[in-house]
Amino acid sequence: MTASVLMCRPDHFGIEYEINPWMHVAVKVDHALAEAQWDALYRTYLDLGVEVELATPVAGLPDMVFTANAAVLWDDRAVLSNFHHPERQGEEVHWRQELERRGFDVHELPRALSFEGAGDALFVGDRLFCGYGFRTDRDSHRPVARILEVDFVSLELIDPRFYHLDTCFCPLDATNVLAAPDAFAPESLRVIRDLVPNLIEVPVEVAAGFACNAMPLGRHVLSSLTISQLEAPLKAAGYTPIPHAMGEFLKAGGGVRCLSLPLGDGERGKALDHDAEPPG
Repeated sequence: MTASVLMCRPDHFGIEYEINPWMHVAVKVDHALAEAQWDALYRTYLDLGVEVELATPVAGLPDMVFTANAAVLWDDRAVLSNFHHPERQGEEVHWRQELERRGFDVHELPRALSFEGAGDALFVGDRLFCGYGFRTDRDSHRPVARILEVDFVSLELIDPRFYHLDTCFCPLDATNVLAAPDAFAPESLRVIRDLVPNLIEVPVEVAAGFACNAMPLGRHVLSSLTISQLEAPLKAAGYTPIPHAMGEFLKAGGGVRCLSLPLGDGERGKALDHDAEPPG
């Protein structure tokens, strides 16, 4: 079970630019509702025994609320994001400070490589599944894996609505994974099916409600409201969904997982051979 997560209050959250298909500057955020939705998720974490650490929100950086994009973490190491869009690059210095303050050994990639942290890098067991195609460069995957000393696999994203891996792919544990097949190139989907013992396939219309943008906690899965449509396969895998209203954050293309960066789960095993070639 995740012992702690990093969140950031939505004090400055809003749609101030358009960097994914969900964002429209003409669509205003209801700040009171966004705060209520964020607080409900925060309180659910506390109720489930999770420690929530809070990053300091910064004016002018409305997407800092999406802490998952800060970095990818493994043991005491962090690989900091190189945001693809200039609108988010101002966050990087703040995420370095937040992570160093928490004792992480923070690494950076060359500036030329776009890499968006746990938005595009998720562990299934000890193997790092990395997305590319929209916000993260495929060439970033190998150096990230070398820094973390883990095996990795690259997955091509093909639907711009699912611009980050965590919008269409959610490891529940080392065996069970939620994924939306329509979001992946055929070869990448084959790799997922080859490597994941139990793939819970999510219809694209359910994934478009950010059901895959989920956080597993023990035998619970926290996600947006459409997670309730996956109750049967989740129950069969031993999980109970906990749906949360995320409508204000969906306006920016984010959900439960985007708002949550796991800081530690106490279950990370030994790293695999960092020189291993990606399967497929």
